[in-house]
Amino acid sequence: MKAQELQKLDLAGCQAELMILLEEQFKLRMQHATGQLAKTTRLRTVRRDIARVRTAISAKKGVQ
Repeated sequence: MKAQELQKLDLAGCQAELMILLEEQFKLRMQHATGQLAKTTRLRTVRRDIARVRTAISAKKGVQ
């Protein structure tokens, strides 16, 4: 998810997206631990997306 897409979302939308990404990260970590994960780069992209969403959430909270 790009930062421009996050700017269009409201605070509740960003928090919902964060929960989705955290669930995906958990599933990917479990797959990685059991050796079932084929695309290990997905872990990195999800982690960075989580950071982007958290940054957007803190920016939106600071504006209000």
